[in-house]
Amino acid sequence: MSHFAPSPRSTAEILDDALAGRRISAGEAHRLLLDGNLLDLGLAAQQVRDRHNDPAVASYNIDRNINYTNVCVYKCRFCAFYRPPGHEEGYLVPFEEIGRKVEETLALNGTGILLQGGVNPDLPLSYYVDLLHFLRDRYPAIHRHCFSPPEIKFLARKERKSFGEILGILQEAGLMSIPGGGAEILSDDIRKEVLAYPKASPEEWLDVMRQAHRLGMRTTATMMYGMGEDLAARVEHFERVRALQDETGGFTAFISWTFQHEHTDLPDVPETYAHEYLRTLAVSRLFFDNIQHLQTSWVTQGKKIGQLGLAFGADDMGSIMIEENVVSAAGAHYKMSQDEMEHLIRAAGFQPRQRTNLYERFVTRQETAELAARYRHALTPEKRELASALLPVVA
Repeated sequence: MSHFAPSPRSTAEILDDALAGRRISAGEAHRLLLDGNLLDLGLAAQQVRDRHNDPAVASYNIDRNINYTNVCVYKCRFCAFYRPPGHEEGYLVPFEEIGRKVEETLALNGTGILLQGGVNPDLPLSYYVDLLHFLRDRYPAIHRHCFSPPEIKFLARKERKSFGEILGILQEAGLMSIPGGGAEILSDDIRKEVLAYPKASPEEWLDVMRQAHRLGMRTTATMMYGMGEDLAARVEHFERVRALQDETGGFTAFISWTFQHEHTDLPDVPETYAHEYLRTLAVSRLFFDNIQHLQTSWVTQGKKIGQLGLAFGADDMGSIMIEENVVSAAGAHYKMSQDEMEHLIRAAGFQPRQRTNLYERFVTRQETAELAARYRHALTPEKRELASALLPVVA
């Protein structure tokens, strides 16, 4: 673990290097996490953020996290969402219901869906192919960001195919990009401790992403921390992600968030507070010199800390989160309309811009208006309060 031990260099020297565009090491990131002054880290991260992105703009997207099943063969201790096979609370969402959720997303000016679920042993590869065909044929405008590495790994083992072969089949059926779920902390010891290792080792998670990048698919990189791991494990995670980005260039963004412990098998893990979240966000911005975008996690931190993250290196607020089931199962319950998202970004001193799911370009409400009007009937009562975004913005 010596490679990830804190550097003997001073935080001032390390920050000078980062601001000069010199790459910092994992050990130097460890030193910043340990001893860096929070405001100094934020100021440095903001300058680095402005090198990678328009200083005047903060982006967001509108998509929906559809969890098609909560049945899972794995028993990760940090997860309050899964149900074992045969459990009375297990579910599989019918295609037509998934379609209704897509229509509601389009009605709220959405451009994509994030489709992932538990690792359900009863679902063959043909289920995933049929689901992608259904979505592509019925809703060609929606971006399909689907199936995290543990789902891909399980399908590969079940079908006796390689990761690349599974991804190729799914890509042909309509898969467009891969979410970074299932990463947690990419450290063998930590994954074994929290029972995440069986669903995907660090190398397996990385190799699924590598194969997706080789097929031309873009993916996100994530980190969930605060499960009792030490700082060395977090910087090991940083280094593994940066090394793969050096190799492939396939990650569009890095998103980190803190472990939410309610209803999990880790109830006694101390809570990770906002100052540690902001410190970790800032250091990740300084470390990832090869990833353009960083999201701030208002879904786990709340709207105000999420907003503050825009001053600690993040350039993107993520999704308005029309639906979210995994984090909410562990006790975090936040939701936001498009209008409120734009208000928060403006109040933080930035111009809000809705983006596409892969950050290719910005999206205007005029572009999404036709589909929003067509599917307005799909809005359920509990989602109508988010539909103010259908109205013109008054200057």
